[in-house]
Amino acid sequence: MDAVKRRDLTPLVRDWVTDTCDELTASFRAQQEALAPEAELGIMVMYLGSEKAGIRLPDYTGVPFRVGELMFNDKSFDPVKGKTDELFSALFHRRFTPPERAYSETTAWPPDQLSAPNMAAKLVISTIADVCNTMFMSGNTPFPRTHWETLAPAMREQAKLHAKLAGHVPRGPLKHYWGEHSRWVGDSNPYSLFLACGIPFEVTETPAPAVAGSPDPATAPTEGLLSGWTFLSDADARAASAGKLASAGTQFIHRPGVEIPGGRAIAETLENLFRLKHELLPQLKNIPYVQEDTPIVCAWYPEARSVLLWDLSGREQAVTVRRGDTSYNVSVAPLDAGLVEGI
Repeated sequence: MDAVKRRDLTPLVRDWVTDTCDELTASFRAQQEALAPEAELGIMVMYLGSEKAGIRLPDYTGVPFRVGELMFNDKSFDPVKGKTDELFSALFHRRFTPPERAYSETTAWPPDQLSAPNMAAKLVISTIADVCNTMFMSGNTPFPRTHWETLAPAMREQAKLHAKLAGHVPRGPLKHYWGEHSRWVGDSNPYSLFLACGIPFEVTETPAPAVAGSPDPATAPTEGLLSGWTFLSDADARAASAGKLASAGTQFIHRPGVEIPGGRAIAETLENLFRLKHELLPQLKNIPYVQEDTPIVCAWYPEARSVLLWDLSGREQAVTVRRGDTSYNVSVAPLDAGLVEGI
């Protein structure tokens, strides 16, 4: 119990969590066997749900898989970090399920406390993470009828954008990583705000070098970007500080509180991350980015030659996307997405 309170992945804690995962997996498989062939069982995974909740994620690859969300009302979703945390969770879970088996349950709770614009904004998360099925849930109480005046056109627009990007994977020098210690004993507070600083990102399963682009020389990044910058949660940062998590070249970025050889402690604020952005810009010679310091997600799909921008500010945005010597002027509606093609 002391190790659990310290969130320390000791051998005993690992055995305990493994035993819990074994039980849940066995229960799931027994229920599926009882239902087959008339029905197929799926799993609803909570926000950043993983082994610490008894869910051994690789056991559910290929079944209907509800990616985890949490920001059920405006109070939790309005902050920029509320949006990046939820996007982070969906991107993490997509490591374990193909897009056509992924479901996004866009929950409102209490039912009248998630505004229509915020509910529509959650559709963009499905597009970025390539979650092919989006559902809406409000318990036993219907959404306000006026919500559909916003949701209907937003659904049609995101369907068009998703059709252009389906099957493509976001790439970039900033690395989205949620490692073993986060999954087994960590809290649910990812270092996610980097997703809002206007530099492309990609999801990695290990903190190893990864090419942030396609093999095509016309779109490949400079040599110095092969390892990129990996953002660690507190649990993974403690593991790296203790020598339990090693870098194969990427630089670890983490919150203050621990020391990691070769790593860098940066408090998770937009101001700090925008300062880091300006340090990195000279190295982004062949990678698109948003020039302005405004909270916006810049998802780059090099094989589709497209950049998807998601405005997190809640106001109309006129921004400049730069790639090398070329710039693109883009206007993005509040909480909406805009697509730059042919980039």
